[in-house]
Amino acid sequence: MSYLQTSVVSHAARVRRLYKEGLRQLQSYYYFRHLYRYHAILLRQRFDEHKDEMDMVKAKKLLTAGEDELFLKSHPQPFKFPNSPGGVAYGREPIFPDWALDMWHPLERAQYPEYFARREQRKKEYIERWEKKYGKAEPEAH
Repeated sequence: MSYLQTSVVSHAARVRRLYKEGLRQLQSYYYFRHLYRYHAILLRQRFDEHKDEMDMVKAKKLLTAGEDELFLKSHPQPFKFPNSPGGVAYGREPIFPDWALDMWHPLERAQYPEYFARREQRKKEYIERWEKKYGKAEPEAH
């Protein structure tokens, strides 16, 4: 969870986040699937023991105790998916600007006629929507 809370998060949402992060931590600790599944079942059992807790004071104490335990037992090098933020491949693929397709040679465009026909149609629709919303652009005086 972040340091600065910017929105209200319900108790149930915090419990779900705690459970999901607990599973991610288990995934970091146990590489082999059978070990991970065993410990995931034990974690689920711990959550299921208190799922029908009606006393919100006790439920809040259980939640904060669980968050503290997760913090204390967090893996020093948690598993990250490669393309996720913090992963080894995050941000590797460059995002090419849309105008780069306008620079293609006509022979290159001829290889994808349906795509470029649809693209030209959508560009015209976009310009029409923009002019309808903001008006025609005034030509610059030099």
